[in-house]
Amino acid sequence: MSVIVITGGSRGIGASTAEHCARLGMGVILTYKSNADAAAAVVQRIESSGGKAVALELDVADVSQFGRFRDAVRHNLDSLWGVATLAGLVNNAGHGLFIPLEAVTEAQFDGLLSVHLKGPFFLTQTLLPLMGEGASIVNLTSATTRVATAGVAPYAAFKGGLEVLTRYMAKEFADRRIRANAVSPGAIRTELGGGLNDEFEALLASQTALGRVGEPQDVARVIAMLLSEEGSWINAQSIEVAGGYFI
Repeated sequence: MSVIVITGGSRGIGASTAEHCARLGMGVILTYKSNADAAAAVVQRIESSGGKAVALELDVADVSQFGRFRDAVRHNLDSLWGVATLAGLVNNAGHGLFIPLEAVTEAQFDGLLSVHLKGPFFLTQTLLPLMGEGASIVNLTSATTRVATAGVAPYAAFKGGLEVLTRYMAKEFADRRIRANAVSPGAIRTELGGGLNDEFEALLASQTALGRVGEPQDVARVIAMLLSEEGSWINAQSIEVAGGYFI
């Protein structure tokens, strides 16, 4: 049984990825920061379809929680699935902030840094002893690292850092055949940054070659592929999933 961890799995891309991976036969450990009910609903949908999942509370901005989280993951691997190792880790949890660069406060900057770069760095480090031979790491980045979008400078900068970190993970974990790739969504219909109103959605759709914004499942399918045997020869790559955004 292949068991994966997905951070921020209670909604949006994370929830869609959890459900899609479960349909492919993977066991899922998903995390949530505060919305236990939403996370429980994802678990219930997975279990009602014949899968197996568990939701664990985790604030990816708080590195002090990571040791306890690793212990909880180890316990659930053994008690629910009877295995000792993880087959995958999806560093997905995050939040957006739309504000001009000159108005960003140090607290806002540090909050985005902790969630989007520091957290994935140290969570991956903490879970590495549980990662099995040939496991897969998928880091969620953003098309804003390629297309400069006014108002998201710190978010994009840290996602860019995570994209670089992905290649270093692939390099340094190669002796254990652990792959690391980044998935870079474009405009997706999620709650990140407050969601999309009709006017903003129409603008983003007009800037996308396929004429629409993406849905969480558009991204989830690619993440699941990278976690599966079908993606076993893809490594150290950043894959933009954006329908042709600003080409």
